[in-house]
Amino acid sequence: MAARNKFLFFVVVLAMMLVPACAFADDEEAPKPPEIKVTTVGVIGNPNIASEYILNVVDTKPGKILSREMIQTDIEAIYNQGFFSYVDVDLRPDRDGVAVVFSVQENPIIESINFTGNTLYSTETLMKEVFSQEGTVFNRVFFRNDLDRIQEHYHKDGYVMVRVSDVQIQGGNIYVTILEPRVGDVIIQGNKKTKTYVIRRELKLEKGDIFNVTHFRHHLGKLQGLGYFEDVNVAFDVPEDDDSSVDLILTVKEKRTASIGLNLAYGTESGMSGGLTYNDSNMFGRGINFEVGFNEGDEATYWLTFASNYMDAHTYAWRVGASYRNYDDRYYYRRGQRQFEFDEKSMTVFAGLGKKFSNEDWSWFLTLRHEDTEYSDIHNAIPGYIDELTPWDGVNQTIELSLTWDKRDEYSPYSKGFVWDTNIEQAVKAIGGEYDYMKYWTQARYYASLNNIVNGFADSDLRWTDDNPLLFAARLRIGSATKDELPAFARYSLGGMNTLRGYNSRSFEGSNMYMGNFELRVPVSTAVSLVGFYDIGNADEKFDWDNYHDDYGVGVRVKTPFGNLRVDYAKGEDENRTYFGFGEMF
Repeated sequence: MAARNKFLFFVVVLAMMLVPACAFADDEEAPKPPEIKVTTVGVIGNPNIASEYILNVVDTKPGKILSREMIQTDIEAIYNQGFFSYVDVDLRPDRDGVAVVFSVQENPIIESINFTGNTLYSTETLMKEVFSQEGTVFNRVFFRNDLDRIQEHYHKDGYVMVRVSDVQIQGGNIYVTILEPRVGDVIIQGNKKTKTYVIRRELKLEKGDIFNVTHFRHHLGKLQGLGYFEDVNVAFDVPEDDDSSVDLILTVKEKRTASIGLNLAYGTESGMSGGLTYNDSNMFGRGINFEVGFNEGDEATYWLTFASNYMDAHTYAWRVGASYRNYDDRYYYRRGQRQFEFDEKSMTVFAGLGKKFSNEDWSWFLTLRHEDTEYSDIHNAIPGYIDELTPWDGVNQTIELSLTWDKRDEYSPYSKGFVWDTNIEQAVKAIGGEYDYMKYWTQARYYASLNNIVNGFADSDLRWTDDNPLLFAARLRIGSATKDELPAFARYSLGGMNTLRGYNSRSFEGSNMYMGNFELRVPVSTAVSLVGFYDIGNADEKFDWDNYHDDYGVGVRVKTPFGNLRVDYAKGEDENRTYFGFGEMF
């Protein structure tokens, strides 16, 4: 409400009445009105708000000279306290001066605060942001701050379009209307090859959803990360005469998704190798990944895969493929000690299908795999070598079921939270295999920001931001089998750049396995991170918790246009090893 006050023209009149009448010559200056001193200052009309509180903002004080401008400023100051719907002033002659009495009318006592239109948060939740309470005098300044906090609560959670659209005060009852704009039409344009449903399923926006900018940015980032588009632009349009919804217009500019890759590599065991790869990540515009390629060298590999990796509660992911590997002069290790060299040939064909449950934190994937492996030509053997390898070649037919519980924060720009996998692999003779066994293993991964813990103890100039934090990452894995002795190609295997980094590939093998990997990932800049790590574990015919192998080391991660470049230097029990690759180990 606007303040109502009188223009104090009668102050001048009163002053003139106190001046003796006299005549002035035309050439004489008119004397200034005499100064009037304030004798007392008071307030009336305030049964609930203390007079001292009101007069605390008043500059007019006893003993001061009465000023029209000061009185006007005082009226505005009292009104701006927020407790009053009306403020006025009375001037009363008092002895040798004037008594100033401010007259106020208090706002009503709050009887109730009512919210309508709030579907995201309950009234109880919104009232936690409200300082105004029932039984107190309504203060429009305090309540405006209350409404700001309510909007900030929505905006902090990503609902940036939500606002307070109306406030009605009826006596002591306050009615607040919350406007939660919902998604209207989702218009996708510019896509000539990519099917519209492939784009739409990444956005996860349906007509009638409440728009959340945090979620939308995340889904937009995933859409851009598919590699199908050169550019993605977003526009919003509010339909005429309907501010309760917003139309979303997505314009994409497609790019070529097929590519030919040339690769060269060198391994301390495998020697020089190189090959070609043809890949199309958006075959037929349906988000299908097709890849065919080969590598030649001591380890020659040929492969062909088709995969559709997207899955939700309504969409199946699937993979089919085949590979052939011919590995000459491969080293065989037994409990970390090199025994001999051998040649290996392996042909694998697989097909898999998976889907998320109605609770999309959970998913399953079933894979059928045919593997035909041949070991031959033992050479360069050490004296007294042990051959636990060559008796185990042959055809293996397996069915593998994977269950995943993924509780990572899907809207976080980095891995945050945990994910748990459980796998069961059954080898079946009945469908043409030569072996019959069951393997089962489980794995948990955990990622946590340490920013809050180290805040104040370490230098934050290293760009440890909310989006790029100091991160602790851990992976624990344990597995076993129904038989003490598994075929060589089916054994658990540890050693190499993805398990125990301080040891050669497949240094430790067996029917039982346990492993832990721990990393501290320290951002140095937005593009570079340092990593300190520790690995521990063992694979053997039986669990031997005392006979473990471990390593430690440091690594560097560099973000490049081709992915996250990874360099690790690890110190094992007998030697140090360096690895180059792309992506995190887990």
